[in-house]
This record gives sequence, C-alpha cells and structure tokens, in this order.
Amino acid sequence: MHLLPDPVRRFAAWCAVLLLAAGVGWVGVRLCAELRTAVTPVLLALLGTALLGPLHRRLVSAGVRPSLSAGLTCVAVVAVVGGAVYIVVAALIGTGEQIVSSVRDAAKAVARHFGAAGTGLDDLAANARKLLGRFGATAASNVVSGVSVVGETLAMAVLALLLVFFFLRDSGRAVDGLRSLAPGGTADTVEAIARRAFAAVEGFMRGTTLIALIDALCITAGLLVLRVPGAVGLGALVFVGAYVPYLGAFLSGTVAVLVAFADRGVVIALWTLGVVLAVQVLEGHVLQPMIQSRTVQMHPAVVLLAITAGASVAGILGMLLAVPLTAAAFGVVQELRTRHTGAAEASGDS
Repeated sequence: MHLLPDPVRRFAAWCAVLLLAAGVGWVGVRLCAELRTAVTPVLLALLGTALLGPLHRRLVSAGVRPSLSAGLTCVAVVAVVGGAVYIVVAALIGTGEQIVSSVRDAAKAVARHFGAAGTGLDDLAANARKLLGRFGATAASNVVSGVSVVGETLAMAVLALLLVFFFLRDSGRAVDGLRSLAPGGTADTVEAIARRAFAAVEGFMRGTTLIALIDALCITAGLLVLRVPGAVGLGALVFVGAYVPYLGAFLSGTVAVLVAFADRGVVIALWTLGVVLAVQVLEGHVLQPMIQSRTVQMHPAVVLLAITAGASVAGILGMLLAVPLTAAAFGVVQELRTRHTGAAEASGDS
C-alpha cells in the first residue's frame, strides 16, 4: 500500500468504507425482512409515538400520571383512527363501483380517440379486478406462510398499539437506557442524535397529517362543486395518498381527473385538473413551508428515490415508511454536522 500514490490510497479507503456500509445495510435489510412481524410493529409504533407524543406530554404536564396519560392517548388514537378508517372505507365502498366504472369509461374513450394505442389501457381497466386479485394472491402467498393476511395484520396492529403505550409511558427510561448503552464519553452525543432524529419524524408525521387533511378537504369541496361523482371517495384517496409524497398525490389526482372526464366531459375534467393543480401549488408553496418549516426539508428527488427504494424492499409498507425514516436520517446527519462544525470552531478559537 505504501508504494501506491496518496490519491489511490484515499480512493481505496473510501471504496472499503462504502463496501462495508453497503454490506452492513444489506444485512440489516435482510434481517428486517426476516423479522418483519416484529420490526413492522416497532416502526409503526415509533411513527404513532411521534404523532401522539405532544398530546401525551400535554396530559402529563396537566398533572395526569404517565401510565394513565399513555392509556388515554392510545384510547383516543383507536377512536380517531377507527373512525377515520370507517369513514374512508365506507366512502370507498359506497363510491368504489362508480369510480371503477368511470375509470373504465375514460379508458374506453381514450381507446376510441387513440385507436390501438389505447387498447391496452382499455384492457387494463376491464381486467383491473382480476389483476388486483392475482397480485393480492401472489403477495399473500409470499408474505404469509400458512397464516391469513387479516390475522397477521391485526396481530401487528395490536402489537404496535401496545408498543405505542409503552413508548409513551417509558420515554424517559428509554433515554436513560440509550445513554447507558452508549460508549464512554458519547452519551450526550447519542442522546442528541436520537432526539434530533425523533424530532424530525415527529414533525414530519404531524405536518403530513395536517397537510393530507387540508388537501383532502379542498379537493373534495372542489369535486362537490363540480358535481364529480364519488367526490367523498376520491377525497379519501387523496387523504391516504398524501402519506406517500408526490407519488400519492399524482395517482389520486389522476383518478379524480379520469372520473370527471368519463362522467362530465372534457370541460369538467379540465376544471378538475385545475382544482388538483391548485391544491398542489397551495401545498408546495404555502402549506409545506408553513407547516413543515421546522422539520427536515428534503429535495423531491431524494423523496422519490426513498419511495422507490422502500417499495422495492417492502412494497406499500416500505413506501409509507421510507420518507419518515429518510427524514430521521437527515436529522442525524444535520446533528452530526452541527456538532462537527461546533467542535471545529472551538478548536480553532483555542
């Protein structure tokens, strides 16, 4: 090695570091995939804890015991999430047939205008349920080994809810445990990094939920004014899709425009497109800077790459978890950069 030029040795050292990091990351991903029934509830519980943490802290500051506060918070989230799921499912069930029929009619119209070029889209719309059924069966056979998807999902949901309770109640103990596991002299740094990462996830979850609600209400109101069929169901799709940044908004907006085109014609479809674009401009230039100004700001390209990587690793669940985990990683990098800059300035002054 000493015979090699200095730039070559640096390049070799960086290659070794990158290969080691890639190997550790690959092993970590494989372990998470093998232990998905345990890892998934933990990740979901962390997201739930980040979203519910402010409510728990307010109750504790009001004099409520931590255990009772965590229990009340979990009961509240069950009521809110259960009610929201009921509303979304009821809206989709009530308007699902109409939305699917409208999309199919839109595909047929495209096929008539573009001839053979639109035939594939028409066939896709006609066979959508069959394709979804085959995909669901394949996914179920790969994910579940002799256990039903519904049973596994319910078990993970219950476990995640219990973990949320313990995470909320024992948050102080978690910090003490983290400090005890840190190597000598790094406890403060480890705690600061953990707090910065959790704060990034906490801000992302709160901001995304509020933005999703505003987007859904605005688009639903616009669709109701335009008398687009299935407006409530389409608004529910917008709310759910908002948790997958950019991609979710694009897909839900496309469905809304297709439904308007099939049932109300080109003019109403263009108005619907205008409503969707206006809401997206409002989100990008007003809501995002105002609501998520205190969270980690990521470039859209980074978000899209994170969503793609999450989808390739864990499907829909990976798409939902990719962005908050990336936000946590950005928070860790910013904290390390801040501490490194501060240490460099301190050494320079001395």
